[in-house]
This record gives sequence, C-alpha cells and structure tokens, in this order.
Amino acid sequence: MADWKLLTYSDGGTPKAGVAIGDRIHDAAMLLGRGGSLTTLDLLNDWTNAKAALEKAVASAPAGGGIAFATAKLHAPVLYPAAYYCAASNFYDHSKEMRPDRNVTRDGKQPYFFMKPGVHTTVGPNAVIPVPGVTQKLDWEIEIGAVIGKPCFNVPVEKALEYLAGYTIVNDLSARDLGKRPDWHFGADWFGQKVFEGAMPMGPWIVPVDQIADPQALDMKLWVNDQLMQDSTSKNMVFNIAEQIEYLSRRMMLRPGDVIATGTPSGVGAPRGIFLKSGDKVRMQIEKIGELNISFA
Repeated sequence: MADWKLLTYSDGGTPKAGVAIGDRIHDAAMLLGRGGSLTTLDLLNDWTNAKAALEKAVASAPAGGGIAFATAKLHAPVLYPAAYYCAASNFYDHSKEMRPDRNVTRDGKQPYFFMKPGVHTTVGPNAVIPVPGVTQKLDWEIEIGAVIGKPCFNVPVEKALEYLAGYTIVNDLSARDLGKRPDWHFGADWFGQKVFEGAMPMGPWIVPVDQIADPQALDMKLWVNDQLMQDSTSKNMVFNIAEQIEYLSRRMMLRPGDVIATGTPSGVGAPRGIFLKSGDKVRMQIEKIGELNISFA
C-alpha cells in the first residue's frame, strides 16, 4: 500500500482537502471522482468509507498528477477542530524538568486535561504568529496530535486507537507568566496560560493511523533558531494515547476532527528562562509524521 497523507491546501482559491502522494498534492475530490471540493472534515465525518476510497484512488493515481508543493499553500490539516483536548504534564521528563522535587509517577492518577478552542487558536504550517502582548514568557511545546476519525464514546483502551484517523504535529504554545492568578483562589489559570490567537499551530498533514505501527516509539525534536531544544521520544508519556482516548471518551463523545494534544517532552524554555520573541523561528519534527515550521512577529 502506497504511503499518503491527508492535508488542507489552497492554490489560489478556497482551502480544500488534498492528498499528498510523494512530492505531489492531489485534490481529494478529483482523486475520488467527485464534483466540487471537499474539506478534510467532510472526509473525517465518513472516515471508514473515505479512507478505503482514498487508498484505492492512491493506488491508481497517475504518476506526475496533481500539483507540486511549491505551488500550494498548506493550511492546518483540520480547519478547524471543534476542540483540542490537551494532556497536561504527560511526559515523565517534562514533569521532572518543571518540578525537580516532584516524584513523577502514574500511581493513583488519571490523565489531566485542559482544552483549547479550535477556531480561535489554530494556525497552519509556516504561520507567522504575533507574540501576544499579554505575555513576556511565551514557551514552546511540541506534541503528537491524535485526530479522531469516528464518533468515540465510552471506548475501552484496547480498542481506542481504532477511533483515530491519524496523527499530526501540534505546538501547545504557553504563556508561562499567566499560569497562576494571585487575584483568585483557584490557583492555576489554564485559560490565561494556554488560550490566545495562534496558540495551537498544527500540521503539516495527517498521517493515517495504520502507517504508524507504534505511536509510543516516535522521536520528537524541536529547534528554536536552529538550536535544538527538545529531543525526546513518545516512549516517555505517562499515559499513552490509547489511555488518553479511553479517559476522555468516558466523559463525552469525541467527534471526527477533534484533536488530542498528547503532551510534550522535556526541553521547554521555562526551566532555563528562555522564551520566544519576535523574529524567532521554530522547527518541529516527529518521526514518521513530518516537519512543521512556524515563526514569530
């Protein structure tokens, strides 16, 4: 079976679903022999049938068809997720770097999540993100984004990955100086720290779930201005992706296009007092998924 990836692109018009085959982008609607155009969410809402049809179409796609990447603009692969479900402190190495005195264990614990609104925070590959005026401590967090492909409610862990369409890269940008609210007794302020324009870069595409045999064995790297900052592996997750899906699906129906941001490894800026500023460039790579680039203004 040929490798392919699902993405959103534009070539002078409205963003639409595309399929990357090698170094070419094919219009998903044309590849499937449909009129008009499709969005990735259209495909995800009927993912079982759409995936089978896409695999058949990819196998017979003519060499040299479609358009070159250089002639297209890539957008976030899902425009826009209804929600991001974001796993907090879900890597042993990251938890330890943020609190060296903490005994990092999963004993007696369940996954811990916060949410980001998709339409307000999503930006795509090569986005130029204004540094929010509300923060002086903007930090990076490379994460595997797990994209839901079927309605998912009360799913057991052993079946959880069957409900995914695939994987992408996200960056859970964080305003570290807004994580606490001394004016309220609640303590942590997840909204203040995590929600602002451009707070969730995503891309460059979705790799179908069956193209990655083990999502818990992927190298994860992030550079700021060509300096390697994060260099770890998804083996270090406290709760794996299937366990995260099980936990979330006990509470609500996960829907096609929802994205689970599964946690970041060590190497963020806060423990070293290094933060993003205007002019910075960030490059992210996750093994078997690809590369996502962003910059800041």
